Amino acid sequence: MTARRARGGRSGLRIVRLANFVTPASGGLRTALRELGAGYRAAGHEPVLVVPGPPDALGPRGVRDEETAQGRVLTLPGAVVPGSGGYRVLTDRRRLSRLLEGLAPDRLEVSDRTTLRWTGEWARRARVPAVMVSHESVDGVLATWGVPRPLARAVADRVNSRTGYAYSRVVCTTEWAAAEFVRAGARNVVRAPLGVDLVARHPDLHSAALRGRYAGRHRVLLLLCSRLSTEKRPGRALEALDALRRRGVDAALVVAGEGPLRARLEGRARAARLPVAFLGHLADPARLAALQASADVVLAPGPAETFGLAALEALACGTPVVASAASALAGLVADGGQTALDDGPSFADAVQRVLARPESARRSAARLCAENYGWRPAVAAFLAAHDAPRPAGVAPARPVAPWGPR
Repeated sequence: MTARRARGGRSGLRIVRLANFVTPASGGLRTALRELGAGYRAAGHEPVLVVPGPPDALGPRGVRDEETAQGRVLTLPGAVVPGSGGYRVLTDRRRLSRLLEGLAPDRLEVSDRTTLRWTGEWARRARVPAVMVSHESVDGVLATWGVPRPLARAVADRVNSRTGYAYSRVVCTTEWAAAEFVRAGARNVVRAPLGVDLVARHPDLHSAALRGRYAGRHRVLLLLCSRLSTEKRPGRALEALDALRRRGVDAALVVAGEGPLRARLEGRARAARLPVAFLGHLADPARLAALQASADVVLAPGPAETFGLAALEALACGTPVVASAASALAGLVADGGQTALDDGPSFADAVQRVLARPESARRSAARLCAENYGWRPAVAAFLAAHDAPRPAGVAPARPVAPWGPR
């Protein structure tokens, strides 16, 4: 373990965080990075986040360096991932290596186990303890892209085994997310749940005016908060709405999110004459929170979700969630909603089960479910994974595994 270095009189650690697939329109990952960075800083550490951005927006030096509430944020040129709807990745290994050497981290935290996995070897050579944060299920994502399950599982086992070896620890946000690493034989996996702002997301944000604007004359308002990409299965929301309306349920759907499938989904909604409003990415968190609090049911159809921050935010707003039974959300929603198989009619069934409960009971149960997840214990769990001092009075959710590979 490297010795703690003094940072201008500060006793905390410099925690350098690397993340790809982050854009201004990103959802859960962007939120998690922001909240964790702010939490690290409040605990006396020095977080530094490195993310990709468009080269033409970074100035003559090709880098943007900002001080923010989550600490220092460095944006380097990133290449666009084809067909991703604007996601970028850091591809210049030499430049990133030089940057890491100059930053001299005490800890390294990486949120991309595909294109950035090489940084585990850099950290090993530099004698810097490093963690990889698993934000997605490899076999789950491959399956949503049509890869046969046995092949997806074999590829995932190979990738996860290498990841487990490359990093000191692998951080998973749920037991569901950890399962594929355990299956691959990794022994350095630790649990660190994410959280939700229980003040910024609250049932009192319910707005009759906002609900009326989007529900109109319809009796039931459904909401999908998701990136509109294949692995998120946004089409299930349209299929569920269609099934509900055929059964006589007078429902409408609002879609908050952007992605490469938006035009196709809009075309499907028009062709089926479904009452769907596509809002795109909502940059104002207060507006999104009010929308989450004003809906009757939030749909979370992504089968590869390892946590599901948007769904947890909805629960905190007192809105029940119907989630894919194949995702980690199946273990999180509890009495705060229902789960469904990966098809529209099953999601419609689950929505009807939710609506059959008295409104006050289902909304209270949703809020109670979310109250198990706050950002303060989440930050403590991540700092424990780094062997870093944590906020006073907050213990990690469970003991962490020893440093080292499998």
